[in-house]
Formats: sequence, structure tokens, C-alpha cells
Amino acid sequence: MPCPTPSTQRIPDADTVSEERLTIIDAIPVPPSVAPGLGADDLQPEHQFSRRGAQLRVRVHPIEDPDNGGYLLVFGDLGPAPLVRVHSRCLYGDALGSDDCDCGPELALSMDLIQAEGAGVLAYLEQEGRGAGLVLKAIGYRTSERYDLDTFDSYAKLGLDPDARRYEPVAKALLDIGVHRLRLLTNNPDKLQALAEAGIEVEVLPLAVRLSTERGQRYLDAKVRRRGHMIPRDVGPWAPEYTARAEPVAEERPRTRRRWLFGRRR
Repeated sequence: MPCPTPSTQRIPDADTVSEERLTIIDAIPVPPSVAPGLGADDLQPEHQFSRRGAQLRVRVHPIEDPDNGGYLLVFGDLGPAPLVRVHSRCLYGDALGSDDCDCGPELALSMDLIQAEGAGVLAYLEQEGRGAGLVLKAIGYRTSERYDLDTFDSYAKLGLDPDARRYEPVAKALLDIGVHRLRLLTNNPDKLQALAEAGIEVEVLPLAVRLSTERGQRYLDAKVRRRGHMIPRDVGPWAPEYTARAEPVAEERPRTRRRWLFGRRR
């Protein structure tokens, strides 16, 4: 018997019977042989999520973009300015617990904070290796080792964009679900810039992380020096007393010269 092929479904919102309020959810793989026996409520991408002994409801929304797509994971009932983590996929850090990058610790800390608050959004983007992919990322690591380069210079030596990621698709996805104000869990000014330019009101909450290896520490130093990241060193893992705003940037100004202005909340 052949395996059923996925199909795209038009799924009515389970909370309404109005014909005008259909929710379109693209590219949800529903086996045709099974779907006819299921109701609209069965096909909602929402369920209970358990982590470290606690539970939250999560709803999954696709971010449609060929190069910078992924998913919004919406946890709980969002308030007017939810916590949001925009996170690029990192197999080494997220899944394997690498000591050489801050991806895993930042993701874990962000989820701790979202879970403690009872609501928030994780935007998980398919941008492995700063958009280069896992194989080129691995080659970049090897180039770093052989030529004593940071990962930005190793990418440049390979003819790659040091950071090919773009965040406009996630900004659009957040606006599509009604998020116009948020508290952004990040140290990356490019994420702040993209969301702010899309018209989202952003408050930045920097994440303090510590890495135990020399390579990891050099990577953090390079992110500060080369990309303008703000990585707190003299505060705890979450520094709500700090806020940030993007400095206006002229179109011709190089991306690498962007900076943040920081100040304590009054």
C-alpha cells in the first residue's frame, strides 16, 4: 500500500463558525486517507508542551521564506508586550550542547524566562551556520583552526557572507499574529534593527552567557568586536534594568558599524 502524500489544508478556526474567519495554515502535512475523518479542531497545530516539570500550551505558526523561514512557537496567552526570542538553528549548540558557542545557553535561558512568565514567543529560524548551512559551518570551523581566524574571517576567506541571515520574515510573521510590541531576548543589534524597521516597538533584554572554552570566549569577543553585540559581563543572566534603542542608521552606513545606545530604565 503506497504511503499517503502530504496535502495542504484550509482549516477553519476552531473558535468561530463564521465563514469569513477561516484560518489558512499552509503546508501542514495531513495524510489524505486520514484527514476526511478529522474535524477542524483536530487539525489545529496546538498542544500541551512539557518542559522541566511544567506545562504550557504551544501553537505553531510557519514563517514562510525560502532562505530565512522557520516557525513561531507561541506559548501561553500573549500579553501586550510578550517576551520574544528570535533564534537561528544551531545543531551543535541547541542539540549537542557545544561549549564553543552561546546558542544553546541563550535558547535555554530564553525558554526558562518564557516559561517562568507563562507566555512568550520563540521564533526558531532555519539559519544554521549564520545562513551558510551545517557543512559550510563545519568547513568554517576548520578554516578557523588552520589559519587562526575568528569565524567571521574564516567565512570571508571561504568567499561566504560573514552573516547571511535576515529577519524581515520573522518581523512580518510577528505582525501577522498581532504582536506590535515586544521584549526581545537578544544581544544581536541586527535582530533589533529588523523588527524596529518593520514598525514593531522593541525593548531589548540582553542575555548574559558564559562559555568555558577558549574558542567559545574568542567567539563572544568577535561578536562584540565585529558585529556590535552587547553581551553583559557584569550582571546576572537577565538584565531587565537595561534597555536599548537602535540608533538611526543611514542607508549607506555599513552594517558592521551599527551600534546600540544603552541606558538604565528610570
